[in-house]
Amino acid sequence: MKHKNFIPLLLSFAILCSPVQAAPVLKTFTQGSYQHLISQYKNQPFVLIVWSTTCPSCLKEMPLIKKLHQAHPKLKFVMLTVDDNQVSREINSVLEKNQLTDVEQWVFNEDNSEKLRYEIDPSWYGELPRTYFFSATQERTAISGALAEAKFETLLTKITP
Repeated sequence: MKHKNFIPLLLSFAILCSPVQAAPVLKTFTQGSYQHLISQYKNQPFVLIVWSTTCPSCLKEMPLIKKLHQAHPKLKFVMLTVDDNQVSREINSVLEKNQLTDVEQWVFNEDNSEKLRYEIDPSWYGELPRTYFFSATQERTAISGALAEAKFETLLTKITP
């Protein structure tokens, strides 16, 4: 009899103790947010990854981003989705599925997304994914399109000491 009660109790304990990823905090990206990011990471290299839930190449790149983030724990990764807060459930789902909830997350939050894109990079016309590699001196390299792991690693090596 005691064993029948013990099994559900043990299962409940296992569920409660299993690691659960918290939903990511989606910071709102508005006019001025880009300059905030630049000043926040002044004197340190970082990677800014711009993506969308509707971009197949972006979604395919998520496992690689996770792998690189884990392989380079001292390097700051920042992700910015050009989707808006209305699809936050989908955004969170993608991030949770790919175990990227511990990466700093931003989401466009303005009707005029062209203005936000221009603030980030006047030569960027919205193609995705878009990745920016910032050195500690704020020199940046911008790449449009999905990156192969070797290319990603090469660019990371250029910005890290």
